[in-house]
Amino acid sequence: MADRFRLTLAQLNPVVGDLDGNAARVRAAWEQAQAAGADMLALPEMFIAGYQTQDLVLKPAFHRAAMDAIETLARDCADGPAIGIGGPFVQGEYLYNAYYILHGGQIRARILKQHLPNEDVFDEHRLFTPGPPQGPYSIGPLRIGSPICEDSWHADVAETLAETGAEMLLVPNGSPYARGKMEIRQNLMVARVVETGLPLVYLNMVGGQDDQVFDGGSFVLNPGGALAVQLPLFDEAVVHVDFTHTPDGWMAQTGARAPVPAPLEQDYHAMVLSLRDYMAKAGFRTAILGLSGGVDSAIVAAIAADAIGAQNLRCVMLPSEYTSQASLDDARGVVDALGCAYDTVPISGPRAAVTEALAPLFADHAPDLTEENIQSRLRGLLLMAMSNKFGNMLLTTGNKSEVAVGYATIYGDMAGGYNPIKDMYKTRVFDVCRWRNDNHRDWMMGPAGQVIPPAIIVKPPSAELRPDQKDEDSLPPYPVLDGILQMLVDEDASVADCVAAGYDRDTVKRIEHLVYISEYKRFQSAPGTRLSLGAFWLDRRYPIVNRWRDKSGA
Repeated sequence: MADRFRLTLAQLNPVVGDLDGNAARVRAAWEQAQAAGADMLALPEMFIAGYQTQDLVLKPAFHRAAMDAIETLARDCADGPAIGIGGPFVQGEYLYNAYYILHGGQIRARILKQHLPNEDVFDEHRLFTPGPPQGPYSIGPLRIGSPICEDSWHADVAETLAETGAEMLLVPNGSPYARGKMEIRQNLMVARVVETGLPLVYLNMVGGQDDQVFDGGSFVLNPGGALAVQLPLFDEAVVHVDFTHTPDGWMAQTGARAPVPAPLEQDYHAMVLSLRDYMAKAGFRTAILGLSGGVDSAIVAAIAADAIGAQNLRCVMLPSEYTSQASLDDARGVVDALGCAYDTVPISGPRAAVTEALAPLFADHAPDLTEENIQSRLRGLLLMAMSNKFGNMLLTTGNKSEVAVGYATIYGDMAGGYNPIKDMYKTRVFDVCRWRNDNHRDWMMGPAGQVIPPAIIVKPPSAELRPDQKDEDSLPPYPVLDGILQMLVDEDASVADCVAAGYDRDTVKRIEHLVYISEYKRFQSAPGTRLSLGAFWLDRRYPIVNRWRDKSGA
């Protein structure tokens, strides 16, 4: 019996629906594995199709084409390492989330996912049929068990594999980023290792898909739970891991262990990667955004410069008579620091024309929010016109605090194709601005140094739609607002829970009301990077029309 086994881990970035492109990525990784003398190349869950496919995978023409692509890979990669790759599989009337083992020109095994996640962003019970319990497969001297993603979160699958002769666990994943997720994964996988006494390989995909970011971070654990190999978060990597058979079973040799960044850096990297991939996969090379001189548009400009390069970013200031000189100066400071294109398009002329057109209808009505929102909608109109003319993707810049309570104008500052800070509360936006000013990484395409003027970070936030306006004229201070929203939205807390935490009941009830009545705005808002387990869209799915209100906490 051979006492060595080389496994090549391909932590790669697939594109949903790009069957030919994803197959080409497999071939390139397979050639690297072959050159390194590997016994097997492993790729993540559903790699051939990309992930998540949502209802696309239900389309017969698509899942058949994906299966055909895997069969072609088996034939083309016959002379060399085995391949483990995720993809759909149809048997009779049933569709499965499967992991294929290709070797010697054939499909040697298919592992079918047993536990289908049906929470958070996942809806796999809608798509797939649960598979039956299965045993391990053999590659050379090694018997391998492959719990697919969610299967590894449940002890029964790994225990069955160990009882039926598995000598190593190879777990293919499509696990999206959320703050704190890496620690959860590692703790769960250590539990599987302790329970089975087997080494475990956790292989995750990387890359952005719509609102989700797959953060990689693949790792290898030895029996007992010791970390042998750690792949980087958010970056592609092809890494060869050597296993040796010892009297105590198979052991992975210690290899590279990439550092796990702090949470603020993880959030920022997730926003950069999601925007970069969303634009590239949607076919956009350049972006445009309205720069107000405020903190939200400033951080989005920095994210865009880091994602696609400042040379591909156009910032536009659209001042009115309420725009302060400080805002003009601060916006200029951002573009000077980033080195991106900058235009100024005053809205005074268009606003006068709209005011004149509506004057006969509005003559008997006092000015109110309507006139304020006209300014925002004119800005959205002008930015969309420039987006159409120049082929830029328009970025929108509303933070989670604003998105939650509707402190944004639909068809105005909400207009745009993507919002990287959609799942980041305002108080955290300030923290991320400070972090970006103090840090620069190789994966950032924007310049190093202070890219957001400190004056932007310390000044009171304002929409500048009327004289001397401040956000706190309409909302509680952001630390209070964000604390309440964290409880109501992210933690599903009751009004009574918020009151018990020390918040004023009237304030909590007002915020609860704003959250519910703003659902229609969120339903029409741009997608944005998912950073938490309480993100708007797939994590939190509420009816648009809803009259229920929580009466607790009285």
